[in-house]
Amino acid sequence: MTIPPVTPPAPALPGVSSLSDTLRAMLPDLSVGALLGFATGVALRHIGRVVLIVLGVLFITLQLLSYFDLITVNWLRVQALSEPWLRQGSEQGGAWLTRVLTANLPFAGAFTAGLLLGLRARV
Repeated sequence: MTIPPVTPPAPALPGVSSLSDTLRAMLPDLSVGALLGFATGVALRHIGRVVLIVLGVLFITLQLLSYFDLITVNWLRVQALSEPWLRQGSEQGGAWLTRVLTANLPFAGAFTAGLLLGLRARV
């Protein structure tokens, strides 16, 4: 059994690096960015769950107190007060969070991809 001879790679043009050399230099940054983005996404997901649980418990508490006639809640007033704040938060909150999380990161693209994966992960 003979081993076929290995053909040497074609010589690269002077001053032009190959795609693999370029990607190899960026791989540590991409790996770190994706890992940090994934961890941030998982953390945001868990924090969001805790916030929603606290909000749900608060609502149940208010409803129980209202049921036993200990308090009276004007839900229309609560809605009128919270709607502008929630609308503004939804429009500006996502952009603000993105700016904060990717500020001064040379690997913002990998971070964002990792963040989206972390938000969708079943951890």
